[in-house]
Amino acid sequence: MIRNPRDLQRYTASERANHWVLGICFILLGLSGLAFFHPAFFPLVNLFGGGTWARILHPWIGVIMALFFLVMFIRFARLNLMGPVDWDWLSKVGKMVDGDDHDMPEQGKYNGGQKLLFWGLALSMLLLAASGVVMWRAWFSFPVEVVRVAMVVHAATGAFMIGLIFVHVYAAIWTRGTIRAMLYGTVTRAWAKQHHRGWYRQVTGKN
Repeated sequence: MIRNPRDLQRYTASERANHWVLGICFILLGLSGLAFFHPAFFPLVNLFGGGTWARILHPWIGVIMALFFLVMFIRFARLNLMGPVDWDWLSKVGKMVDGDDHDMPEQGKYNGGQKLLFWGLALSMLLLAASGVVMWRAWFSFPVEVVRVAMVVHAATGAFMIGLIFVHVYAAIWTRGTIRAMLYGTVTRAWAKQHHRGWYRQVTGKN
């Protein structure tokens, strides 16, 4: 597909690859995690070659996801620091949901909602990684009481993260033009000016 040369680059190829590796890992971990969580979902292990392979692959996929998330965190943490304008944006998010986004505070590359999502995912990844290590009995040996607590934390955090990802996907679909940015790396100038005017002015030097 030929893109307008005036479009703005929002993500590089490596940033998009990082995102999609994380997405694939999340889906695989979600499916295998559900299989372990309740007998009704246990048939999902067949997607991994059976219960044994699902138990073997789940933690290693988790390691891959944690490493790629760390790369993403290093890349984008500074851009997701919250400021007064972000809290102002969040206080008016109801207007945007109703379709009136003309009075929203000017945003940089990410808005307040995206920033909160970023930090929610970062906290979730930290809790999942820490509890996952405690539960990984093949490599580590913790008291059974600690392992039980880790299992509860792991399951609760996993459910919370699934909810965050649903919000992320819904918002990306709802804001037309957003998914294109992660597929092709570019957005139109009109999209950037409407949704992230501060970032638009930064990359174009125009108001």
